[in-house]
Amino acid sequence: MPPGSPTQNSPLTDPGLSERLRGWLTEDIGRGDLTAPALAGARGQAIWIAKQPGIFCGGVLAEPLFRLLDPAVRVEVLVADGAPVNEGERLLELEGSAAALVAGERTALNLAMRLSGIATATAALVAQLAGSGVRLVDTRKTTPGLRLLEKYAVRCGGGHNHRLGLDDAAMLKENHLAWAGGLERALVSVRASAPWPARVIVEAETAAEAEAAVRAGADGVLLDEFLPEALAALVPQLRTLAPLVVLEASGVQPEQLQIYASTGIDLISTSAPITRSSWLDLSMRFVVLP
Repeated sequence: MPPGSPTQNSPLTDPGLSERLRGWLTEDIGRGDLTAPALAGARGQAIWIAKQPGIFCGGVLAEPLFRLLDPAVRVEVLVADGAPVNEGERLLELEGSAAALVAGERTALNLAMRLSGIATATAALVAQLAGSGVRLVDTRKTTPGLRLLEKYAVRCGGGHNHRLGLDDAAMLKENHLAWAGGLERALVSVRASAPWPARVIVEAETAAEAEAAVRAGADGVLLDEFLPEALAALVPQLRTLAPLVVLEASGVQPEQLQIYASTGIDLISTSAPITRSSWLDLSMRFVVLP
């Protein structure tokens, strides 16, 4: 599980990033920006400004995106991803072909506003867990095509990533256990085929299911929709059976994070920063060069 650091697994290391950026630009530009002739080869400068406070995320995408439109564009990032910003703060500066700056504006800002909103929402939840030792982790409830970027935004907000995909770790849920013929058979099948470093996590909805998962040798147990008082009683029992098992609570409402953190669990997983967050309002303002 990668640590909650924006410098880990940067989106710039993704070999498919350029192709995705090009696709998103094409979605907006289509056969060509019909306003481009009005710019008549002019060059311009632009600045990004925060229109509300929050956590900035997405600045690292500006240079690779605008350089697809103008290889000579200059981008200076003034605020690092993961840093807090105030209303009116300048975030980055651009200089290049005016036609390229106009054509890329909407796509670049849409990405940054979406990612900054996720980072801001994550930071608010992480703040509730300060000093508890419990880590906030995300889920696979992400926008198709944006998973790596949305999970990057969670890290920028101080959260941690859960599985990036089905090939990271095995999580056995109710349907798996039913179709596989039970917990033991499912665990044996997965361990026989998965790479040896892969972890096996079992979802449990009752104390009996959680105990069975621990006794069967699960590396982690996802405790789904348990009441905090039930977890407070169950966690010590599970630790006695397997001191190193990773215990994760899910189905937790954002306003209950501190209560759940006091039960002795290791992780709280939530999709809220990605599925419930609002975009952070940013704008791009232009200056015409002589």
